[in-house]
Amino acid sequence: QVQLVESGGGLVQAGGSLRLSCAAAGRTFSYYTMAWFRQAPGKEREFVAAIRWSDSKTWYADSVKGRFTISRDNAKNTVYLQLNSLKPEDTAVYYCAAKSFEYDHLLPDDYVGYGYWGQGTQVTVSS
Repeated sequence: QVQLVESGGGLVQAGGSLRLSCAAAGRTFSYYTMAWFRQAPGKEREFVAAIRWSDSKTWYADSVKGRFTISRDNAKNTVYLQLNSLKPEDTAVYYCAAKSFEYDHLLPDDYVGYGYWGQGTQVTVSS
C-alpha cells in the first residue's frame, strides 16, 4: 500500500504561482512513477504531469508545458508540482497518483495504471 497526501493548494491570482507537494508513505517510493492529475467541476479528470521512477524523465500535458514543473525527492518520499503563470482555467482539484514499475508499459498519462491516489488539493485561480 502507498498513502499519498497532497498539500499546497490555495487561492491565487492569475499570473501567480503555487507549489504543490505530495508526501508518500508505505512501499518503496523510488520504484513508483508519480503523476499529477486534475479535475475541474463538470469536467473529466485530466493528466497534468508525470515523472518516471527510474530516470526522472518527465511528461507534461500541452496545456501546462512551460508553466508547470514536476520534480521528486526520493529521500523525502515527496513529489512536487510547481505551478507558474497560473490561469483561471487551471482551477481544479489536483490529485497526486502513484504507479508501480510493473505498469511502466502503460502510458504516463493513462490514469488506469495509477493504483494509488491522494485525496486532492484545491487550486483556485482568480482572474
